[in-house]
Order: sequence, then C-alpha cells, then structure tokens
Amino acid sequence: MAKIVYVLLCHKDPKSIIQQAERLTEVGDYVSIHFDKTASKADYDALQAALGGNSHVTFANKRENCGWGEWSLVAATLRALEVAVEEFPDATHYYMLSGDCQAIKSAAYAHEFLDGADKDYVESFDYFESDWIKTGMKEGRLIYRHWFNERTQKGLFYASMNLQKKLGWVRQPPEDIQMMIGSQWWCLRRRTIESILTFLKERPDVTKFFKTTWIPDETFFQTLVRHLIPKDQIESRSLTFKMFTDYGMPVTFHNDHYEMLLGQDYLFARKISPEAHELKERLGALYTDADRKFEISGEGERIFAFLTGRGRVGRRFAPRFWEAESSIGKDRTVLMITCKKWHVAKRLVETIRDKTDIPTLDFIFNELDAGLPDLGGIEKSLSKRGRHRRSMVRMLFDYYSNDTLLFCLDTANFEVADDIFRDRCVTRLLEIDCDFTDDYLTGHAKRIGLAGEKSSAELLSRLLPTVRRDVNDEYDRFREAGFAGHFRIVEWNSAEDNAEQIAKFLDVDHDTALAVANTRDLFAD
Repeated sequence: MAKIVYVLLCHKDPKSIIQQAERLTEVGDYVSIHFDKTASKADYDALQAALGGNSHVTFANKRENCGWGEWSLVAATLRALEVAVEEFPDATHYYMLSGDCQAIKSAAYAHEFLDGADKDYVESFDYFESDWIKTGMKEGRLIYRHWFNERTQKGLFYASMNLQKKLGWVRQPPEDIQMMIGSQWWCLRRRTIESILTFLKERPDVTKFFKTTWIPDETFFQTLVRHLIPKDQIESRSLTFKMFTDYGMPVTFHNDHYEMLLGQDYLFARKISPEAHELKERLGALYTDADRKFEISGEGERIFAFLTGRGRVGRRFAPRFWEAESSIGKDRTVLMITCKKWHVAKRLVETIRDKTDIPTLDFIFNELDAGLPDLGGIEKSLSKRGRHRRSMVRMLFDYYSNDTLLFCLDTANFEVADDIFRDRCVTRLLEIDCDFTDDYLTGHAKRIGLAGEKSSAELLSRLLPTVRRDVNDEYDRFREAGFAGHFRIVEWNSAEDNAEQIAKFLDVDHDTALAVANTRDLFAD
C-alpha cells in the first residue's frame, strides 16, 4: 500500500503546521518539513519541540533563505527530500505541499488512488510550445541569468537583465534536456525522486543552469521528471486543486467551500484562508476518516468562472464593424421570442408555424443544429452566426422570400436583440415568463456544467440562489431596455390575457392568437 511523505515548505503559523503534521502522520504517513530560515527562530523552535518526538516527522538538515521566484525554493525542496529518502525507506510517494494546503480526501482514498496507477503526477508541458505562461516573461526566464529577486530587488533585477540584453549575453538550456513547465505541486514516486537525486550528482551543469533561472520551481522537477521517466508513466496533472483569478492571483477558499472542495477530483486544495477556521477543522478531521465516501462532481472551476462572471456583464456602445456591415431592411419585420426554457418557446413556435404563414425558426444563435438552410457558410458555426447576425437574418429573409421572419433567442442573448432593434427593420419581441422551480434550476445548472449528477445537496443549495438571480437578471435586461415592440406572456396569466399580447406581437386576429395561447402543455416541464 502507498505510504506518502508530505514535503512541507512553510514559513509561518507553526500552530497550523503542527496540527497538519499530526493529522497527516496519524494514519502512518510521513512529513518532511522545511521551515524558511528567514522566519522566526521562536516559531521554528516551537515546531521542533512539538514534532521532534514524532518518528514520522523529520526536518530538512539545512534551512534556506527562501524568496519567491528564486532557486532557494527548489533548494529547500531538495533539502527536505534528501532527509526524507534517508529516514523513511518504506515511503512510496513524495507529495509537495505548502502550509496553505489542506487534504480534501481521506488517507484511505489517497492511498487507494495512488495504488491504482504506477505513475508520477506532475504538470509537465513543453516550455516553448505550450501556452502555460499566460503573461509576462517567457524565454527571458531561461536565456538570461537572474541573480536578483524581481519582487524585492526590482531595480537590480531589470538592470541586470537589460545589461545582458545589451551585451548579447544569452545562454541556452542544456542541449540534451527538453525544458518543461507546470505547477510546483506534484506527487512523485520514490524511484523518480531517487533518480533525480542521482542525476543531480552526475550533472552539476544542470543544477548550475537552474540556479540562475527565474521561477525554477515551475520548471526544475517538471523538466527532470520528463527527462528521466518514460512518458507513459507520467500523468501531466497536479493532485492539488487550485484556481486563479483573471489577474493570476490564487483563489482563496473559505468556510462555505467545504462541500465543493470534497467534490473535486483532487487529493488536496490550496489556498485555504487563514481565517477559515471551521473549514480547516472540518478538512483536518477528514484525512483520518477511513469510512468517508466521496462523490466526484468536478464542477469547481466552472462554478468559479460562472460566479465571478456575474460581475463582468457590461455593455458596449459602438457596434463592431461586422455588426454594422449591412441592414436587414426597413420594409422587413423581425419577430423574436425570448425564453430561458427552450422547450416552452419551441412548443409555441410549433403552434405559430401551424396557425400562420410566418416562416419560423428555433434557437438559431444557440443550437448548431437549428435547421438552417445553406447560406454560403455563415450558418456553419454559432460564433460565425453571432458575428454576422444581421447578414444572416437578411439572407434568411431572402431565402424564405417573405417580409416577416420569426426565431427564438435565449434570454442570455440580449446583445443580439439589442443589435437588431437598432436596425432599420421593424422589430418585435415576445418574452415568455415562466415559473422556475428549484428542480428546473438544478437541471439547468447540470445542463450548463455548473453542477454534476453527483453534486451534493449542500452545494446545490448554495448555488441555486445565484443561478435563479442570474436568470432573473437576464430577463431584467430585456425589460429595462425599453424596446418599443416588447410584448410579454406569463405562465400564471389566463390564455385570454396572453392572447392579447400574442395578437399584437404576431399582428394576427384574436382567434388565431387565442389558439396559439392555448398551445397544449405550453408551460409544462
């Protein structure tokens, strides 16, 4: 069975580190600690006093002065690894952690997971070909020598690099090594760690090169594992769940993230907020809970993108050039039905198709298979339809040889409606207002990937109010726009009331509108 050494790099909060080490070792695993030399001596003494008698805990035999982006972080990791390999000969895996990490699975789950495949888990992407580095310096991390810290010695850092640029003083990585990059939070097998340590003794040129690269903790182990271990024995992923904002800052987890974290397909998570005492306590107890079962839903990143995206909904005032490239035509009438429940809108459209001569289409900006005719290629993708929406609608008028056309819109497509209302054509909009039950919103969250079939009830109870608010906000955008041709039918209104709105929207007589309003099971889910 797997026995794990947790390589713990830390620099503060000895109380939390002690609790973490005691819990991780309680079930037979090990911890090897490197405590930053720049940190308080009293804190380090407290660690040794509390953990020195624990035979499953060891300390790096030499402490490094650690700085973000420096070789010192790799050196500290190597110090902790060297002593762990020596003191824990029965260890099978080495898992990189920081003091901000917490287990989100039990030891029993972690051991079973690692026993399931004879692999190393480390993000390892081609340094030059991949887009792992989103912004900032890329080639310059390697080809220039970095002796200064960019955060604490910014002036010297850039002066040194600019001087090297001016002098043309560049270098290349060792010729026989393919540079890789990825997260520094890895889990490696014992033989992989032993291979790395042996390799470094034989190749001092490799260590010399990495010592003056910038942010080597994202390249050192990632490169050496790929150099030494067959590709089919490497899983290019981290087992530590982490997320980043659009600004490259790590997302911090709080007390109300407990159920969400347990549902992710990872063994640990970072960063846990220092103030999240309840979360730390619950996660701390988790590792020793051998009976705990886990349902993996994996919706964490999608939920984060959804929730943060709610604050980014804005409007632009000038149309793109491709949106203004043509007019639909001032003598033509566009009829749009907007509804979040697509099946309701489609039922209504089917009746309109049966009761009138109006050419009708379903969700042409949302469904790839929307039954569109050949329009010269513009219909081939949703993105192309959205970019050239006026042109596409104009071509549909030409295809059907009719001056009226009806199609459906998801309530998320406000910009399409807004753009068409700005055209010279006659435009009318029918909003279908439905009742959104919790069951429907749960299904909606699953359909769009915010939740999975195994998402917990607690997670859904926290998510549903935001999903409901998001749907309501989409409807509100249409109502607040003040479109002159905006009509509305409502699930809880009478057929007579709805028929009055439909008659104005379609420009048909009352009997026809009433027949449409009486569509069988119109609002049924």
